[in-house]
Amino acid sequence: MSSLYFMTIICDRNQTRRFLAFYKEHGVSVTFQALGRGTAASEILDSFGLEASEKAMLFSVVTDSEWRELKRGLETQIKIDIPGTGIAFIVPLSSIGGGRQLQFLIEGREFKKGEESALKDTKYELLVVIANQGYTEMIMEAARKASATGGTVLHAKGTGMEKAETFLGVSLAQEKEMVFLVVKKEAKNPIMRAVMEEAGLNSKAKSIVFSLPVTETAGMRLIEDTI
Repeated sequence: MSSLYFMTIICDRNQTRRFLAFYKEHGVSVTFQALGRGTAASEILDSFGLEASEKAMLFSVVTDSEWRELKRGLETQIKIDIPGTGIAFIVPLSSIGGGRQLQFLIEGREFKKGEESALKDTKYELLVVIANQGYTEMIMEAARKASATGGTVLHAKGTGMEKAETFLGVSLAQEKEMVFLVVKKEAKNPIMRAVMEEAGLNSKAKSIVFSLPVTETAGMRLIEDTI
């Protein structure tokens, strides 16, 4: 799905509402927020006239045409190029676990599948599972049955969840957990299928899962030797 992207914005936490209002203005309301902390060295901060700050990360799914419009808006309205305002980047999606999940993430906006991604020969994939809070073990138990080794959990808060009823036929809690798993490409589909079957929309976890291509890795040799 080369026309769909996982968009990430990292900004000062006190700018979160401003960015969310910008998203809403441009028709993107399904967003997942996580909190973080800046780690830039003091001399770097001083050179840009910045102060160390608490950060927010905003995640959403956009089409390529929407990214171009959002990028222009970020530069002209938000002035994101001014140091300290934030950064934005996109990663192409490889696949999404189900048609209803796709419609929820893009909120029913028009989308036509493009050509296959140029990253189709990647060796690994990053699986992203977004689920109701408190069901990480259910997700990991399903993933391990399909050969996944482990994952990383990030607490997040969802916005635009009221649209879940329309596109998913279920209600979703605002408090979410995002589980990130790096897996071999040939294991991607079995793991996604296992998560959808055992921790998907018909379970209490209400998981949505999609994958992103990974171009290079380090620290994966043990997995390569054992799988």
